[in-house]
Amino acid sequence: MGILVDRSTFTDDEYVHAGVRLRENLKALGMLLKRPEFGLGPTTLGAEVELSIIDAEAEALPLNRQLLAESLDPHLQLELDRFNLEYNLTPVPAAGAPFAAMQSELEIALHGLADVAAGHGGRIVPIGILPTLKKEQLQSSAMTDLERYRALQAGIARIRREDFRIRIDGAEPLDVSCNSVSMEGANTSFQLHMRVNPEDFARYYNVAQLVTPLALAIAANSPFFLGHSLWDETRIALFKQAVDTRGARSREWRRVARVPFGHGWVRKSSYELFAESCHLYPILIPICGDDDVVAIADSGGIPALHEMRLHQGTIWNWNRAVYDAAEGGHLRIELRALPSGPTPVDMMANAAFLVGMIIGLGDRIESLLPAFPFRYAEYNFYRAAQKSLEAELLWPALDATSPKTCVAQALCREYLAIADEGLDQLGVTADERGRLLKLIRDRLDSGTTPAEWQRRTLDRIGNNRPRPAALVHLVDRYLEMCGTGRPVSEWD
Repeated sequence: MGILVDRSTFTDDEYVHAGVRLRENLKALGMLLKRPEFGLGPTTLGAEVELSIIDAEAEALPLNRQLLAESLDPHLQLELDRFNLEYNLTPVPAAGAPFAAMQSELEIALHGLADVAAGHGGRIVPIGILPTLKKEQLQSSAMTDLERYRALQAGIARIRREDFRIRIDGAEPLDVSCNSVSMEGANTSFQLHMRVNPEDFARYYNVAQLVTPLALAIAANSPFFLGHSLWDETRIALFKQAVDTRGARSREWRRVARVPFGHGWVRKSSYELFAESCHLYPILIPICGDDDVVAIADSGGIPALHEMRLHQGTIWNWNRAVYDAAEGGHLRIELRALPSGPTPVDMMANAAFLVGMIIGLGDRIESLLPAFPFRYAEYNFYRAAQKSLEAELLWPALDATSPKTCVAQALCREYLAIADEGLDQLGVTADERGRLLKLIRDRLDSGTTPAEWQRRTLDRIGNNRPRPAALVHLVDRYLEMCGTGRPVSEWD
Protein backbone atom coordinates (compact mmCIF):
# COMPACT_ATOMS: atom_id res chain seq x y z
CA MET A 1 0.00 0.00 0.00
CA GLY A 2 3.04 2.28 0.26
CA ILE A 3 1.70 4.17 3.32
CA LEU A 4 3.02 3.89 6.89
CA VAL A 5 0.46 2.07 9.01
CA ASP A 6 1.52 2.23 12.66
CA ARG A 7 -1.58 0.93 14.48
CA SER A 8 -4.51 -1.40 13.97
CA THR A 9 -7.21 -0.06 16.33
CA PHE A 10 -9.46 2.84 15.32
CA THR A 11 -12.55 4.65 16.60
CA ASP A 12 -15.83 5.17 14.76
CA ASP A 13 -15.02 8.88 14.52
CA GLU A 14 -11.78 8.06 12.73
CA TYR A 15 -13.69 6.07 10.10
CA VAL A 16 -16.05 9.01 9.58
CA HIS A 17 -13.16 11.45 9.28
CA ALA A 18 -11.37 9.18 6.82
CA GLY A 19 -14.48 9.16 4.64
CA VAL A 20 -14.45 12.95 4.54
CA ARG A 21 -10.75 12.99 3.71
CA LEU A 22 -11.24 10.41 0.95
CA ARG A 23 -13.87 12.55 -0.75
CA GLU A 24 -11.55 15.55 -0.52
CA ASN A 25 -8.84 13.46 -2.19
CA LEU A 26 -11.24 12.57 -4.98
CA LYS A 27 -12.08 16.24 -5.53
CA ALA A 28 -8.39 17.15 -5.65
CA LEU A 29 -7.71 14.38 -8.16
CA GLY A 30 -10.50 15.69 -10.36
CA MET A 31 -8.81 19.09 -10.33
CA LEU A 32 -5.47 17.57 -11.31
CA LEU A 33 -6.97 15.63 -14.20
CA LYS A 34 -8.35 18.85 -15.67
CA ARG A 35 -4.84 20.25 -16.13
CA PRO A 36 -3.75 19.75 -19.76
CA GLU A 37 -0.14 19.10 -18.71
CA PHE A 38 -0.83 16.71 -15.83
CA GLY A 39 0.78 13.28 -16.04
CA LEU A 40 2.34 13.69 -19.47
CA GLY A 41 5.47 11.68 -20.08
CA PRO A 42 6.97 8.68 -21.85
CA THR A 43 5.58 5.20 -21.23
CA THR A 44 7.51 3.36 -18.54
CA LEU A 45 7.24 -0.17 -17.18
CA GLY A 46 7.83 -1.57 -13.71
CA ALA A 47 6.96 -4.76 -11.87
CA GLU A 48 6.63 -6.46 -8.50
CA VAL A 49 7.42 -10.16 -8.10
CA GLU A 50 6.07 -12.05 -5.10
CA LEU A 51 7.99 -15.11 -3.91
CA SER A 52 7.61 -18.07 -1.55
CA ILE A 53 10.27 -19.36 0.84
CA ILE A 54 10.53 -23.12 1.41
CA ASP A 55 12.79 -25.53 3.29
CA ALA A 56 14.59 -28.65 2.06
CA GLU A 57 11.35 -30.65 2.29
CA ALA A 58 9.47 -28.08 0.17
CA GLU A 59 7.48 -26.87 3.20
CA ALA A 60 6.69 -23.19 3.71
CA LEU A 61 9.54 -21.59 5.70
CA PRO A 62 8.48 -18.51 7.75
CA LEU A 63 11.73 -16.57 7.50
CA ASN A 64 10.87 -13.44 5.53
CA ARG A 65 12.10 -11.01 8.22
CA GLN A 66 15.45 -12.75 8.56
CA LEU A 67 16.03 -12.85 4.81
CA LEU A 68 15.01 -9.21 4.43
CA ALA A 69 17.40 -8.15 7.18
CA GLU A 70 20.32 -10.11 5.74
CA SER A 71 19.82 -9.22 2.09
CA LEU A 72 20.01 -5.44 2.64
CA ASP A 73 18.32 -5.00 -0.74
CA PRO A 74 16.12 -1.86 -0.75
CA HIS A 75 13.96 -3.36 -3.52
CA LEU A 76 12.89 -6.23 -1.25
CA GLN A 77 9.96 -6.00 1.16
CA LEU A 78 7.84 -8.16 3.42
CA GLU A 79 4.59 -9.65 2.21
CA LEU A 80 1.41 -10.81 3.97
CA ASP A 81 2.59 -14.20 5.25
CA ARG A 82 5.90 -15.00 6.88
CA PHE A 83 6.95 -17.27 4.02
CA ASN A 84 6.42 -14.48 1.42
CA LEU A 85 8.67 -11.75 0.07
CA GLU A 86 8.21 -9.19 -2.71
CA TYR A 87 10.85 -7.77 -5.03
CA ASN A 88 10.20 -4.40 -6.70
CA LEU A 89 11.93 -3.97 -10.04
CA THR A 90 13.34 -0.63 -11.12
CA PRO A 91 10.98 1.18 -13.56
CA VAL A 92 12.41 1.39 -17.08
CA PRO A 93 11.48 3.24 -20.30
CA ALA A 94 9.25 1.11 -22.52
CA ALA A 95 11.33 1.94 -25.60
CA GLY A 96 14.42 -0.14 -26.33
CA ALA A 97 14.85 -3.41 -24.43
CA PRO A 98 12.83 -2.90 -21.23
CA PHE A 99 12.13 -6.57 -20.61
CA ALA A 100 15.78 -7.54 -20.95
CA ALA A 101 16.65 -4.91 -18.35
CA MET A 102 13.99 -6.16 -15.92
CA GLN A 103 14.94 -9.79 -16.58
CA SER A 104 18.58 -9.12 -15.79
CA GLU A 105 17.74 -7.28 -12.58
CA LEU A 106 15.38 -10.04 -11.47
CA GLU A 107 17.88 -12.81 -12.22
CA ILE A 108 20.53 -11.06 -10.14
CA ALA A 109 18.06 -10.46 -7.30
CA LEU A 110 16.85 -14.07 -7.25
CA HIS A 111 20.41 -15.43 -7.22
CA GLY A 112 21.32 -13.15 -4.33
CA LEU A 113 18.20 -13.97 -2.38
CA ALA A 114 18.70 -17.70 -2.99
CA ASP A 115 22.20 -17.44 -1.48
CA VAL A 116 20.81 -15.72 1.62
CA ALA A 117 18.01 -18.30 1.95
CA ALA A 118 20.46 -21.18 1.57
CA GLY A 119 22.21 -20.01 4.72
CA HIS A 120 19.02 -20.91 6.59
CA GLY A 121 18.34 -24.13 4.74
CA GLY A 122 15.81 -22.31 2.58
CA ARG A 123 14.95 -21.97 -1.10
CA ILE A 124 13.13 -19.29 -3.10
CA VAL A 125 10.20 -20.30 -5.32
CA PRO A 126 8.55 -18.05 -7.92
CA ILE A 127 5.22 -19.85 -8.39
CA GLY A 128 1.55 -18.80 -8.38
CA ILE A 129 0.60 -21.06 -5.44
CA LEU A 130 3.01 -23.33 -3.58
CA PRO A 131 1.56 -26.85 -4.12
CA THR A 132 2.82 -28.18 -0.77
CA LEU A 133 0.98 -25.66 1.43
CA LYS A 134 -1.13 -27.03 4.28
CA LYS A 135 -4.13 -25.46 5.99
CA GLU A 136 -2.36 -25.12 9.34
CA GLN A 137 0.36 -23.05 7.65
CA LEU A 138 -2.22 -20.46 6.58
CA GLN A 139 -3.98 -19.56 9.82
CA SER A 140 -3.52 -16.26 11.67
CA SER A 141 -0.11 -17.29 13.06
CA ALA A 142 1.25 -17.24 9.52
CA MET A 143 0.74 -13.50 9.14
CA THR A 144 3.81 -11.26 9.03
CA ASP A 145 4.12 -9.28 12.27
CA LEU A 146 3.38 -5.80 10.90
CA GLU A 147 0.73 -3.28 11.97
CA ARG A 148 -0.13 -2.89 8.29
CA TYR A 149 -1.41 -6.47 8.11
CA ARG A 150 -3.02 -6.43 11.55
CA ALA A 151 -4.90 -3.28 10.51
CA LEU A 152 -6.02 -4.96 7.30
CA GLN A 153 -7.24 -8.01 9.23
CA ALA A 154 -9.06 -5.82 11.78
CA GLY A 155 -10.66 -3.67 9.08
CA ILE A 156 -12.07 -6.68 7.23
CA ALA A 157 -13.17 -8.40 10.46
CA ARG A 158 -15.03 -5.23 11.47
CA ILE A 159 -17.24 -5.60 8.40
CA ARG A 160 -17.33 -9.35 7.86
CA ARG A 161 -17.64 -10.63 11.47
CA GLU A 162 -17.14 -14.30 10.61
CA ASP A 163 -14.43 -16.67 9.39
CA PHE A 164 -13.57 -16.89 5.70
CA ARG A 165 -14.86 -19.83 3.73
CA ILE A 166 -12.98 -20.86 0.61
CA ARG A 167 -14.94 -22.91 -1.93
CA ILE A 168 -13.34 -23.67 -5.28
CA ASP A 169 -14.53 -26.19 -7.83
CA GLY A 170 -12.32 -28.22 -10.13
CA ALA A 171 -11.28 -31.85 -10.53
CA GLU A 172 -10.98 -32.11 -6.72
CA PRO A 173 -13.29 -29.43 -5.23
CA LEU A 174 -12.14 -27.60 -2.10
CA ASP A 175 -14.24 -26.33 0.83
CA VAL A 176 -12.21 -24.97 3.74
CA SER A 177 -12.43 -22.20 6.35
CA CYS A 178 -9.80 -19.81 7.70
CA ASN A 179 -9.81 -17.43 10.66
CA SER A 180 -7.85 -14.59 9.04
CA VAL A 181 -6.77 -13.01 5.77
CA SER A 182 -3.54 -15.03 5.93
CA MET A 183 -4.87 -17.56 3.41
CA GLU A 184 -4.50 -14.83 0.79
CA GLY A 185 -0.73 -15.12 1.33
CA ALA A 186 -0.83 -18.41 -0.57
CA ASN A 187 -1.09 -16.29 -3.75
CA THR A 188 2.09 -14.95 -5.31
CA SER A 189 1.85 -12.72 -8.36
CA PHE A 190 3.85 -10.92 -11.01
CA GLN A 191 2.32 -7.43 -11.08
CA LEU A 192 3.18 -5.16 -13.99
CA HIS A 193 2.93 -1.35 -13.90
CA MET A 194 2.50 0.66 -17.09
CA ARG A 195 2.60 4.44 -16.97
CA VAL A 196 0.15 6.06 -19.39
CA ASN A 197 -0.85 9.61 -20.21
CA PRO A 198 -4.24 10.57 -18.73
CA GLU A 199 -5.82 11.12 -22.15
CA ASP A 200 -4.91 7.55 -23.14
CA PHE A 201 -5.92 5.91 -19.89
CA ALA A 202 -9.51 4.92 -20.76
CA ARG A 203 -8.72 3.17 -24.03
CA TYR A 204 -5.67 1.32 -22.73
CA TYR A 205 -7.46 0.29 -19.56
CA ASN A 206 -10.39 -1.06 -21.56
CA VAL A 207 -8.03 -3.03 -23.80
CA ALA A 208 -6.35 -4.43 -20.69
CA GLN A 209 -9.73 -5.64 -19.46
CA LEU A 210 -10.44 -7.26 -22.82
CA VAL A 211 -7.10 -9.06 -23.32
CA THR A 212 -6.11 -9.96 -19.74
CA PRO A 213 -7.89 -13.34 -20.09
CA LEU A 214 -5.55 -14.20 -22.98
CA ALA A 215 -2.44 -13.30 -20.98
CA LEU A 216 -3.79 -15.24 -18.02
CA ALA A 217 -4.50 -18.29 -20.18
CA ILE A 218 -0.92 -18.50 -21.48
CA ALA A 219 0.69 -17.72 -18.09
CA ALA A 220 -1.40 -19.91 -15.70
CA ASN A 221 0.79 -21.35 -12.92
CA SER A 222 -1.44 -22.27 -9.94
CA PRO A 223 -3.22 -25.62 -10.46
CA PHE A 224 -2.84 -27.04 -6.93
CA PHE A 225 -3.87 -25.75 -3.50
CA LEU A 226 -3.98 -27.64 -0.20
CA GLY A 227 -3.39 -30.86 -2.07
CA HIS A 228 -6.37 -30.37 -4.40
CA SER A 229 -6.30 -30.13 -8.18
CA LEU A 230 -8.39 -27.01 -8.91
CA TRP A 231 -8.26 -24.24 -11.54
CA ASP A 232 -5.23 -23.78 -13.79
CA GLU A 233 -4.96 -20.35 -12.15
CA THR A 234 -6.48 -21.02 -8.73
CA ARG A 235 -5.16 -17.69 -7.42
CA ILE A 236 -8.06 -15.90 -9.07
CA ALA A 237 -10.72 -17.74 -7.05
CA LEU A 238 -8.67 -17.91 -3.85
CA PHE A 239 -7.79 -14.22 -3.71
CA LYS A 240 -11.39 -13.14 -4.24
CA GLN A 241 -12.63 -15.23 -1.32
CA ALA A 242 -9.67 -14.84 1.05
CA VAL A 243 -10.20 -11.08 1.63
CA ASP A 244 -13.93 -10.89 0.95
CA THR A 245 -15.76 -8.49 3.28
CA ARG A 246 -19.12 -10.00 2.29
CA GLY A 247 -19.92 -12.60 4.92
CA ALA A 248 -22.65 -15.20 4.48
CA ARG A 249 -24.73 -13.46 7.16
CA SER A 250 -24.44 -10.03 5.56
CA ARG A 251 -27.77 -8.27 5.15
CA GLU A 252 -26.47 -5.82 2.58
CA TRP A 253 -27.87 -6.48 -0.87
CA ARG A 254 -25.28 -7.46 -3.48
CA ARG A 255 -22.32 -5.58 -2.08
CA VAL A 256 -19.49 -5.72 -4.66
CA ALA A 257 -16.47 -7.96 -4.12
CA ARG A 258 -13.28 -6.41 -2.81
CA VAL A 259 -11.31 -8.31 -5.47
CA PRO A 260 -13.31 -7.41 -8.59
CA PHE A 261 -12.59 -7.78 -12.26
CA GLY A 262 -14.45 -4.51 -12.79
CA HIS A 263 -17.87 -2.92 -12.98
CA GLY A 264 -18.01 -1.77 -16.60
CA TRP A 265 -16.01 -0.22 -19.41
CA VAL A 266 -14.33 3.09 -18.60
CA ARG A 267 -16.18 5.78 -20.53
CA LYS A 268 -13.94 8.84 -20.36
CA SER A 269 -11.14 8.82 -17.82
CA SER A 270 -9.41 7.21 -14.87
CA TYR A 271 -11.49 9.40 -12.55
CA GLU A 272 -14.35 6.92 -12.88
CA LEU A 273 -12.29 4.12 -11.33
CA PHE A 274 -11.09 6.22 -8.40
CA ALA A 275 -14.67 7.41 -7.83
CA GLU A 276 -15.91 3.80 -7.82
CA SER A 277 -13.38 2.93 -5.14
CA CYS A 278 -14.45 5.92 -3.09
CA HIS A 279 -18.19 5.30 -3.30
CA LEU A 280 -18.54 1.50 -3.47
CA TYR A 281 -16.16 0.29 -0.75
CA PRO A 282 -16.10 0.92 3.00
CA ILE A 283 -12.78 2.11 4.38
CA LEU A 284 -10.66 -0.56 6.07
CA ILE A 285 -7.74 1.47 7.47
CA PRO A 286 -8.73 5.04 8.45
CA ILE A 287 -5.28 6.61 8.73
CA CYS A 288 -5.31 10.24 7.61
CA GLY A 289 -2.92 13.08 6.94
CA ASP A 290 -3.59 16.73 7.71
CA ASP A 291 -2.57 18.41 4.44
CA ASP A 292 -5.24 20.44 2.62
CA VAL A 293 -5.25 18.45 -0.62
CA VAL A 294 -7.85 20.63 -2.33
CA ALA A 295 -5.92 23.80 -1.57
CA ILE A 296 -2.68 22.23 -2.81
CA ALA A 297 -4.32 21.19 -6.07
CA ASP A 298 -6.03 24.59 -6.43
CA SER A 299 -2.69 26.39 -6.06
CA GLY A 300 -1.05 24.31 -8.79
CA GLY A 301 0.69 21.81 -6.52
CA ILE A 302 0.71 18.01 -6.59
CA PRO A 303 -0.98 16.60 -3.46
CA ALA A 304 0.12 13.20 -2.17
CA LEU A 305 -3.47 11.95 -1.79
CA HIS A 306 -2.39 9.58 0.99
CA GLU A 307 -5.92 8.54 1.92
CA MET A 308 -6.87 7.64 -1.64
CA ARG A 309 -3.69 5.66 -2.22
CA LEU A 310 -4.16 3.77 1.04
CA HIS A 311 -7.80 3.03 0.22
CA GLN A 312 -6.90 1.88 -3.30
CA GLY A 313 -4.38 -0.48 -1.75
CA THR A 314 -7.21 -2.30 0.03
CA ILE A 315 -9.27 -2.83 -3.14
CA TRP A 316 -7.64 -5.42 -5.35
CA ASN A 317 -8.94 -4.87 -8.89
CA TRP A 318 -7.19 -7.30 -11.23
CA ASN A 319 -6.36 -4.25 -13.34
CA ARG A 320 -6.03 -1.30 -11.00
CA ALA A 321 -5.76 2.46 -11.53
CA VAL A 322 -2.80 3.96 -9.66
CA TYR A 323 -2.14 7.63 -8.85
CA ASP A 324 1.41 8.57 -7.93
CA ALA A 325 2.57 12.05 -6.88
CA ALA A 326 6.15 11.34 -8.01
CA GLU A 327 7.64 12.97 -11.11
CA GLY A 328 5.10 15.77 -11.10
CA GLY A 329 2.21 13.36 -10.67
CA HIS A 330 1.21 10.57 -13.05
CA LEU A 331 -1.13 7.63 -13.63
CA ARG A 332 -0.35 3.96 -14.05
CA ILE A 333 -2.30 0.84 -14.91
CA GLU A 334 -1.34 -1.94 -12.53
CA LEU A 335 -1.81 -5.28 -14.28
CA ARG A 336 -2.25 -7.69 -11.39
CA ALA A 337 -3.56 -10.93 -12.87
CA LEU A 338 -0.33 -12.66 -13.88
CA PRO A 339 1.12 -15.30 -11.56
CA SER A 340 4.66 -15.39 -10.28
CA GLY A 341 7.10 -17.66 -12.11
CA PRO A 342 8.35 -19.88 -13.40
CA THR A 343 11.56 -18.17 -14.63
CA PRO A 344 12.44 -14.50 -15.17
CA VAL A 345 12.35 -14.95 -18.94
CA ASP A 346 8.90 -16.57 -18.73
CA MET A 347 7.59 -13.65 -16.69
CA MET A 348 9.04 -11.18 -19.18
CA ALA A 349 7.42 -13.06 -22.07
CA ASN A 350 4.07 -12.84 -20.28
CA ALA A 351 4.59 -9.13 -19.71
CA ALA A 352 5.61 -8.44 -23.30
CA PHE A 353 2.58 -10.30 -24.64
CA LEU A 354 0.17 -8.41 -22.38
CA VAL A 355 1.67 -4.94 -22.87
CA GLY A 356 1.97 -5.49 -26.61
CA MET A 357 -1.70 -6.45 -26.91
CA ILE A 358 -2.77 -3.41 -24.87
CA ILE A 359 -0.88 -0.95 -27.07
CA GLY A 360 -1.52 -2.80 -30.31
CA LEU A 361 -5.30 -2.81 -29.87
CA GLY A 362 -5.51 0.69 -28.42
CA ASP A 363 -6.62 2.42 -31.61
CA ARG A 364 -9.29 -0.23 -32.32
CA ILE A 365 -10.91 -0.71 -28.93
CA GLU A 366 -13.62 1.95 -29.36
CA SER A 367 -15.05 0.11 -32.37
CA LEU A 368 -15.14 -3.19 -30.46
CA LEU A 369 -16.86 -2.13 -27.24
CA PRO A 370 -20.39 -1.67 -28.68
CA ALA A 371 -20.22 -5.31 -29.81
CA PHE A 372 -19.04 -6.59 -26.44
CA PRO A 373 -20.92 -5.86 -23.20
CA PHE A 374 -18.60 -5.82 -20.21
CA ARG A 375 -20.09 -8.94 -18.63
CA TYR A 376 -18.54 -10.97 -21.47
CA ALA A 377 -15.05 -9.74 -20.53
CA GLU A 378 -15.65 -10.71 -16.90
CA TYR A 379 -16.92 -14.12 -18.01
CA ASN A 380 -13.74 -14.64 -20.07
CA PHE A 381 -11.50 -13.78 -17.14
CA TYR A 382 -12.85 -16.54 -14.92
CA ARG A 383 -13.04 -19.09 -17.74
CA ALA A 384 -9.39 -18.45 -18.61
CA ALA A 385 -8.45 -18.89 -14.95
CA GLN A 386 -10.25 -22.23 -14.87
CA LYS A 387 -9.13 -23.83 -18.13
CA SER A 388 -6.26 -21.64 -19.44
CA LEU A 389 -5.57 -22.41 -23.11
CA GLU A 390 -8.49 -24.84 -23.39
CA ALA A 391 -11.04 -22.25 -22.22
CA GLU A 392 -13.84 -21.36 -24.60
CA LEU A 393 -14.05 -17.58 -24.59
CA LEU A 394 -16.48 -15.06 -26.03
CA TRP A 395 -14.95 -12.52 -28.38
CA PRO A 396 -16.21 -9.37 -30.15
CA ALA A 397 -17.16 -9.69 -33.83
CA LEU A 398 -17.82 -6.79 -36.20
CA ASP A 399 -18.57 -8.85 -39.31
CA ALA A 400 -21.25 -11.06 -37.74
CA THR A 401 -23.51 -11.26 -34.73
CA SER A 402 -21.36 -10.67 -31.66
CA PRO A 403 -19.96 -12.33 -29.63
CA LYS A 404 -18.37 -15.32 -31.27
CA THR A 405 -16.98 -18.31 -29.37
CA CYS A 406 -13.25 -18.98 -29.64
CA VAL A 407 -10.76 -21.24 -27.89
CA ALA A 408 -8.21 -19.28 -25.88
CA GLN A 409 -5.26 -21.03 -27.54
CA ALA A 410 -6.40 -19.92 -31.01
CA LEU A 411 -7.05 -16.35 -29.83
CA CYS A 412 -3.59 -16.11 -28.26
CA ARG A 413 -2.05 -17.21 -31.54
CA GLU A 414 -4.10 -14.62 -33.45
CA TYR A 415 -3.10 -11.85 -31.06
CA LEU A 416 0.64 -12.50 -31.29
CA ALA A 417 0.76 -10.23 -34.35
CA ILE A 418 -1.15 -7.50 -32.52
CA ALA A 419 1.23 -7.79 -29.57
CA ASP A 420 4.18 -7.40 -31.94
CA GLU A 421 2.58 -4.28 -33.46
CA GLY A 422 2.03 -2.79 -30.03
CA LEU A 423 5.57 -3.40 -28.83
CA ASP A 424 6.84 -1.88 -32.08
CA GLN A 425 4.72 1.22 -31.42
CA LEU A 426 6.36 1.54 -28.00
CA GLY A 427 9.79 1.41 -29.62
CA VAL A 428 10.73 -2.03 -28.32
CA THR A 429 13.55 -3.43 -30.45
CA ALA A 430 12.89 -6.14 -33.01
CA ASP A 431 15.26 -8.53 -31.23
CA GLU A 432 13.45 -8.05 -27.94
CA ARG A 433 10.03 -8.53 -29.52
CA GLY A 434 11.08 -11.61 -31.45
CA ARG A 435 12.85 -13.23 -28.49
CA LEU A 436 9.91 -12.97 -26.09
CA LEU A 437 6.97 -13.51 -28.41
CA LYS A 438 8.70 -16.64 -29.72
CA LEU A 439 8.42 -18.07 -26.20
CA ILE A 440 4.67 -17.43 -26.21
CA ARG A 441 4.42 -19.10 -29.64
CA ASP A 442 6.43 -22.08 -28.36
CA ARG A 443 3.97 -22.53 -25.47
CA LEU A 444 1.07 -22.41 -27.90
CA ASP A 445 2.71 -24.92 -30.24
CA SER A 446 3.42 -27.37 -27.43
CA GLY A 447 0.30 -26.64 -25.38
CA THR A 448 2.58 -26.16 -22.38
CA THR A 449 1.65 -23.50 -19.88
CA PRO A 450 3.35 -23.58 -16.46
CA ALA A 451 0.15 -25.04 -14.99
CA GLU A 452 0.01 -27.74 -17.66
CA TRP A 453 3.64 -28.62 -16.99
CA GLN A 454 2.79 -29.01 -13.29
CA ARG A 455 -0.18 -31.25 -14.07
CA ARG A 456 1.77 -33.46 -16.50
CA THR A 457 4.65 -33.79 -14.08
CA LEU A 458 2.40 -34.74 -11.17
CA ASP A 459 0.63 -37.30 -13.34
CA ARG A 460 3.97 -38.83 -14.24
CA ILE A 461 5.44 -38.98 -10.73
CA GLY A 462 2.29 -39.45 -8.69
CA ASN A 463 1.28 -42.97 -9.66
CA ASN A 464 3.49 -44.67 -7.09
CA ARG A 465 3.51 -41.97 -4.39
CA PRO A 466 0.92 -40.56 -1.97
CA ARG A 467 -0.22 -37.08 -3.03
CA PRO A 468 1.78 -35.14 -0.38
CA ALA A 469 5.04 -36.88 -1.35
CA ALA A 470 4.29 -36.41 -5.04
CA LEU A 471 3.76 -32.67 -4.53
CA VAL A 472 7.11 -32.39 -2.75
CA HIS A 473 8.74 -34.11 -5.71
CA LEU A 474 6.87 -31.75 -8.06
CA VAL A 475 8.22 -28.66 -6.29
CA ASP A 476 11.75 -30.08 -6.27
CA ARG A 477 11.53 -30.78 -10.00
CA TYR A 478 10.02 -27.32 -10.65
CA LEU A 479 12.93 -25.63 -8.86
CA GLU A 480 15.42 -27.84 -10.67
CA MET A 481 14.03 -26.70 -14.02
CA CYS A 482 13.87 -23.06 -12.87
CA GLY A 483 17.55 -23.33 -12.06
CA THR A 484 18.37 -24.04 -15.69
CA GLY A 485 17.02 -20.64 -16.70
CA ARG A 486 15.28 -22.25 -19.66
CA PRO A 487 11.68 -21.16 -20.46
CA VAL A 488 8.91 -23.53 -19.43
CA SER A 489 8.17 -24.45 -23.05
CA GLU A 490 11.54 -26.25 -23.13
CA TRP A 491 11.17 -28.11 -19.83
CA ASP A 492 11.20 -31.90 -19.76
